[in-house]
Amino acid sequence: MTATAAPSRTAVRARRAPRRRLRLQPIAAILIALLTLGVPFWLVVATASKTQAEALDPDLSPPSEWRLFDNFATVFTDGDMLSAFFGSLLVMVPAVVGVLVLGSMAAWILGRRGGRLSAAIYALAISGIVLPPAVVTIVLLLRQLGLAGTALGMIGVYMGMYLSTVVFFVTGFVRTIPPELEEAARVDGAGPVRVFARIILPLLRPVLATATILICLYIWNDVFYALFVIGGRIDTLPLNLYQVASAGLYLQNWHLIFAYIILMSLPLLITFVVAQRRIISGITSGAVK
Repeated sequence: MTATAAPSRTAVRARRAPRRRLRLQPIAAILIALLTLGVPFWLVVATASKTQAEALDPDLSPPSEWRLFDNFATVFTDGDMLSAFFGSLLVMVPAVVGVLVLGSMAAWILGRRGGRLSAAIYALAISGIVLPPAVVTIVLLLRQLGLAGTALGMIGVYMGMYLSTVVFFVTGFVRTIPPELEEAARVDGAGPVRVFARIILPLLRPVLATATILICLYIWNDVFYALFVIGGRIDTLPLNLYQVASAGLYLQNWHLIFAYIILMSLPLLITFVVAQRRIISGITSGAVK
């Protein structure tokens, strides 16, 4: 009995070991994610809530007195964030809308037409993903066109930079849409514009939502290209932070810099939290269709 009982216990333990590993794996993944995301988040919030003396050397220690909202008020008033916020919207909204409309229309044509010419045009259209834009050439071209230092010039730069991203995302999605839907609409007398607006565009909501999130993040946080194109003429939030920090207003004031970063990130964070259900519903409805 003893000889037979021992192997049975061993077998039971061997069967339980994979189950324990399966239970521990998601827990370990969650802990790693919390550490990876939670530690930087805590560093930003804790530093933004300290006084200047406490934040002189940023660390993970909590503030002796929480002054987060006081620092928010200081940053909002002294940093002139309101005009910079509207400057960011002035550049981002038209650029995102324009690149989504033009990119999805181009992707629809490229996704429906075959042949070597279409393949060559598609390769050229997505080459912007891997080929970095030349800043000097962009600035010189905008000066020749009279668009340097203008919001229209900055919008054109962003549209040119991220059009490849939209074409890349949307073309593959268009190829999964049955062509019979378009043929049925054409039989009913719909033209190309109506077919795109009524049939194709609603089905592109999932992929356009993803592209919108990525492009909004890129444009909202961009300071490099904005500095060369519109620096000193139009303020955006990252550009304003760079200017006030380099001018000495926030020099060694890490509590104000981190408070500015939090305020700058709040609009997109709130927008994504509010639109999360719509994005998910758009993805599921697109998958069902």
